[in-house]
Amino acid sequence: MTMTTSLILLLIGIFAGGYGTIVGAGGGFIYVPALLLIFHMQPSVAAGCGLVIVLINSLSGVFGYARQKRIDYRTGIALGFGALPGSLLGVWLLQVYSSNYFYIFFATLLVGLGLFLFIRNSRLFNKRNKTLETEAEKTSAVTRDSILPKIHLKWLLPLGFLMGILSSYLGIGGGWLLVPILIYAFRVPPHIATATSIFSLCLYTSVGVLSQVFYSSIDWMTVIWGGVGVIIGSQLGVLVSQKIPGKLIVQLLSLLLLAIGFKMYFS
Repeated sequence: MTMTTSLILLLIGIFAGGYGTIVGAGGGFIYVPALLLIFHMQPSVAAGCGLVIVLINSLSGVFGYARQKRIDYRTGIALGFGALPGSLLGVWLLQVYSSNYFYIFFATLLVGLGLFLFIRNSRLFNKRNKTLETEAEKTSAVTRDSILPKIHLKWLLPLGFLMGILSSYLGIGGGWLLVPILIYAFRVPPHIATATSIFSLCLYTSVGVLSQVFYSSIDWMTVIWGGVGVIIGSQLGVLVSQKIPGKLIVQLLSLLLLAIGFKMYFS
């Protein structure tokens, strides 16, 4: 690996770590497309590297969010527990079925979710978003349990299972889908949703990473350089996220998903 390639991976890691921590999605949804589009990696290897990056990103970011008391541990643990078998299934599916349709499936998911979030943040839904943002400001500490919604396990476990499959199959974590579901389906304030998503990622991506190691689907030099960048970026993301309104967090997520998705369609 050349020094130029290493520096590019480092810079991508910093951006992915910072952005991913702010929106609660981990850095994989930036890192994996970069590996596919810039370095033309095989999908299975890109997904394997991306999953390790997501784990590093979430581990680094979760300590900052824990200090800020923004994690709903009950929800995060339930999601992580449900995602464990899904993570194993996702890695197996990636080994059995990985082709050019991987790009189409990946891009469609990103664009669809990006459009949904963009529409929900339009003027039509401005009033609702303002309410969510106000709730986020009021619930900067998870210790105020009376304000946070109590989500039943019958929803959290299957949702976690789905997150585990998508996380391991795509290598980008499940936060990019989990955060909008927590916000819009269960009315969790955005700042709490992003922190809880990062916490749950720590739990279930570890199983996916071990499975990827078993299948030898990881380029470790790519992970090392990207991982250093992600650690730096995630700490910056935790600091910046304190100053960003909840509405802007969702807007940042929607725009990035749309940009990456359309880029993959036309590549």
